[in-house]
Formats: sequence, structure tokens, C-alpha cells
Amino acid sequence: MQGFNREVILGVGGGIAAYKSCDLLRRLQDHGFAVTVVPTPSSLNFVGKATWEALSGRAVTADVFENVEEVRHVSLAKKADFIIIAPATADLIARIAAGRADDLLTNVVLAADVPILVVPAMHPQMWNDPATLANVETLRTRGFIVLDPEIGALTSGDVGQGRFPETATILQALSEISDRTFDLLGKKILITAGGTREPIDSVRFIGNQSSGKQGFAVARSALRRGATVTLIAANTNLSDIDGVTTVHVQSAQEMLDVLTKEFEQCDVLVMAAAVADARPESVVVGKIRKSDYGSINLVENPDLLKTILANKSHQVVIAFAAEGSHDVAAAEAKLSSKGADILYLNDISHGDIFNSETTYGEIFIKDCASVKVAKTTKDTLANQLLDQALLKLG
Repeated sequence: MQGFNREVILGVGGGIAAYKSCDLLRRLQDHGFAVTVVPTPSSLNFVGKATWEALSGRAVTADVFENVEEVRHVSLAKKADFIIIAPATADLIARIAAGRADDLLTNVVLAADVPILVVPAMHPQMWNDPATLANVETLRTRGFIVLDPEIGALTSGDVGQGRFPETATILQALSEISDRTFDLLGKKILITAGGTREPIDSVRFIGNQSSGKQGFAVARSALRRGATVTLIAANTNLSDIDGVTTVHVQSAQEMLDVLTKEFEQCDVLVMAAAVADARPESVVVGKIRKSDYGSINLVENPDLLKTILANKSHQVVIAFAAEGSHDVAAAEAKLSSKGADILYLNDISHGDIFNSETTYGEIFIKDCASVKVAKTTKDTLANQLLDQALLKLG
């Protein structure tokens, strides 16, 4: 997810909910944030320094007097775009409200001039204590964003308001202080990418020139916007994307099998893969000798999109059409006949679509006017398509 990185300091307070911030750290990384963990010394009783360093890939210090030559509290504060303190205990909230600087994290908070998100987690009686409520109000009046803890069962066995919020809730709050929009939180996006291959023998195959770059671009964009993403990748040389569930396939039938399994649970299906229309009637084990080549009998592959959409219910479906010219009639006919909601028409006549970093064409939308796409990056197109899918989702 290179190119998306923003620097986040993840401050971790000394509460049992500290272990939940491990998941928060990974999700922040999935969404393209670079994270430095600054734990309080007491929090290391719950999650150790080695865990934070392994997960973040960065050095972790908790005390002002570690690595003093770096002046860590100042250097970290200058580098950060945002600070998230999760969990924030009653003691940590009180110390920040009082302006104390008795560990590295509270020093960083004082030295920083960036948006700060505070995620409290504690026993309900501690949360509702007048001192805590006053300290929270103090932080809010100073511009801190302080989440209310959730209601539920706690480690003590009691039930009340004090639980650490779900990761999705924290990411949604982060969107309020960053330019990152998590408008796909809670949505499941299923994407196909690459080009299928149909074996002729153990060596040769029928294939196409699709690189998978457009499908991978949609996967990156959907992940960055908060979605849960599954990517069915056919024969690409692209690296798997951290945070995306990637299933590798070879043939059209293998792709159909995965689609059949995953489609019911998804909210948006993006069919960016180039699927072979036909396959050899039979596959030879071993290598066919050159002298034995005469002809290859082909049989039609199943129409993946049409087959899957026979079971369409709530899903929004985005299809792709690669044409030898800007054939509007063909695109509109495919949109209608396939039962898709959105279709992107590629004009491949100039030969710079497959394996290219750029694209151009037109987005056709069911019951709406089409949208022309001037030459742009595949990442930009990915977001344009997801924007249209969101409109269809309502």
C-alpha cells in the first residue's frame, strides 16, 4: 500500500484492553498508515515491547530516558500526523488533563500539535466517577476527540459502560480527524483480477495479457476505505496485499468455484478479471509434440458473470468490457444482458490498457447517465467505481 502512508503514533495505556490494540495496529497498517507504538511503562505488563516491535516493525520506547540522543518525545511529535491513545486508562486521562509529562507518551502529547484521538477503557464506576468525567470534558474542550467506551461485559465480570470500542468504531472516529474516508466500513467487497489460463497440455495454455493491475487497484482502494476485501487473483505477478484475503486460481472454472462460494456474503462484486471464453475439450498429460499438433477442439467456458448473477440478491455488481473500439452499444447491451449495475468500458484499440498503469474509457450505470473517464491512473478509476457502487448501495 505504498503511497498512502500517514504517520500515526499509537499510545497504549496500562489496561487489560491493551491487547486489543494489537488488532488496531494491524488494521491501521492495512489501511495504509505507518504506526509507531508508544506504550506507557505500566502497559508493558499486559503487552510487551517485543510484541509491539514485531507488529509495527519499528523500535519501541516507553521512557523519556531511553535513546535520549534522539530527543524522542520531540522527534516523534514532529513526525506524527495523528495520535491515537488506545486504551486510555483513568490514570492516563487524568495525567494528560493535568498536563503532566512523566513518561514518553505524555511528553509526546505535550510536544505534539496534531489531532489526538483518545479511546477510554476502564471499569464503569471509574468511567462515571466525577473526576474522570471532568478530565474527559477538559480534554474535549482542548480539542481532543474522546470516544465514549462501549457498554458490555468487562474483565471483572461486571457489565456496564467501559468496554474498549470495536476497531471499526475507532477507524471511523479516525476518519473525522484525517482526510481518509472509511465509507466502506462493514462492507464486504469481492474482486476478480488477472487473466485465466486454460491448459492445453502440461506445458501450454490459452491465456490473455491481463496483468491484474486494475483488480488489485480496486482491492487497495476498497481496503483503504474500510472494506473487508477478498481478491480472486488469476495468474498475476503482483504481490499479495496485506489485509486482503487473496485466493489464487488458474482457470475460469476455478474462479467460478470461488465466486460461487463467496458471492452470497459480499456487498459489492467487481469482475475485473479477463476470463477466457473457451477451453480445450481435453487436456493432454505431458507435452504434445510439435508434429502431433493439428487442431485444438474448444468448448465454451461458463459465463461467470451471468452464472453468478442468477443468484444476485442485495449485491452491487461492477463488470468490465474490453472492446476494440469505444463501442457504446456493445457496452450498454452487456450491462443489460449480464444484469450488472455498473460497467466500465475499456477501449483497447491503442494497446495501452493491459499491463499499463493508466486507463481511459466510460462508466455505464444502470438507470443513470454514463460517466466519461479521461486518461487516469487505475487507482483513481478504482475509487470512481467504488463511489458509484456506494451510490447504488444507498
